[in-house]
Amino acid sequence: MPPKFGDFEAQRHWMEITTNLPISEWYVNSTNNDLNYWGLDYPPLTAYHSFIVGKISEMIHPEWTALHTSRGITNDYHKLFMRMSVMVTFVALYIPALWLLLKNAKSEVLLAALLYPGLMLIDNGHFQYNHISLGLFLWAVYFFFKNKPAYGSVAFVLALSFKQMELYHAIPIFAYLLGRSLFYGPLTLRPIKSIIYHLAKLGICVIITFAVVWAPFVYSKDGPLQVLGRIFPFYRGLFEDKVANFWCCSSVVFKFKDLLTIHQLLRASTGLVLLSVIPTFFTLLLNPSKTCFLMGLLNSSLSFFLFSFQVHEKSILLAAIPALLLLQEERLLMTTLLSVTNISLFPLLLKDGVVSALPYSIAYHCVFQNNVSIVSSS
Repeated sequence: MPPKFGDFEAQRHWMEITTNLPISEWYVNSTNNDLNYWGLDYPPLTAYHSFIVGKISEMIHPEWTALHTSRGITNDYHKLFMRMSVMVTFVALYIPALWLLLKNAKSEVLLAALLYPGLMLIDNGHFQYNHISLGLFLWAVYFFFKNKPAYGSVAFVLALSFKQMELYHAIPIFAYLLGRSLFYGPLTLRPIKSIIYHLAKLGICVIITFAVVWAPFVYSKDGPLQVLGRIFPFYRGLFEDKVANFWCCSSVVFKFKDLLTIHQLLRASTGLVLLSVIPTFFTLLLNPSKTCFLMGLLNSSLSFFLFSFQVHEKSILLAAIPALLLLQEERLLMTTLLSVTNISLFPLLLKDGVVSALPYSIAYHCVFQNNVSIVSSS
């Protein structure tokens, strides 16, 4: 039986599938694509990324992505290649966006953001490419702040097309863009023509970007439905493992799976998310400032993490990234929150056997929490 350590084999297997099978079969169960063995469960941009990295892997060593026979391959050269594939996009995509957003912050703030353990430990320990969707999200925020909402919209659609968890940020982004399109300043409406122009421009950018990403699947029979069925696997239940959210904590007392059907739980979780995000939506709509936007992103992502359906431990990263951007304004609060996010990831890292990485999180907390205390007392 091939090993299933972390998501390393999942990522390798997706490269195997995308490089050997036609695109119409990537999300379809078959003899060559057993969806019970690490089947693709992320949107098309993840699949395209797997295809590109898989083709590079195939050029170096064809056996690394050979159909069926490559399952569970664990030689050192392949591990090095996979690790490098993470580091290249981390340095080329995520780091520049974070630096551009925080380059005017104090040096210790920038350092705290760049050295945040959660993302590095998950992407290098559990082994995933979360930094790609989060990097695209950061680029979207950067373009919004540079008053280039069309570019930002494209970047966010790409982020959402890489990982569906970017829905955590979708509501505040929609409210922010809608508010900026409707108002010049606080409660000062734009002319109707200006509103229509701004909304139409953003709508066209979003539609075209989605169309380009999803086009290859539209032409295959039931293609979009196959993809949607994989990226929203409601049958898996409310949460996975030991995720620190409302459903997992309260399940100790209330056995939701026995009390309610999947459809009832889905409606309940959706209702709780929307109820908790409504204040953020209207605050951003009426006051689409930069600080309100960042706070809205944080509030929304925490609401989704606490109440949404099918939450994974690593989903807390969606809240951690806006917290990094708020370090300059709310240093003590955000540093504490980031330490909590690191702690919430411990069960996953322990499960993956990455115990040696835990001192990194502890050192991060001690160094930057102590730095905040010194600054606050001076």
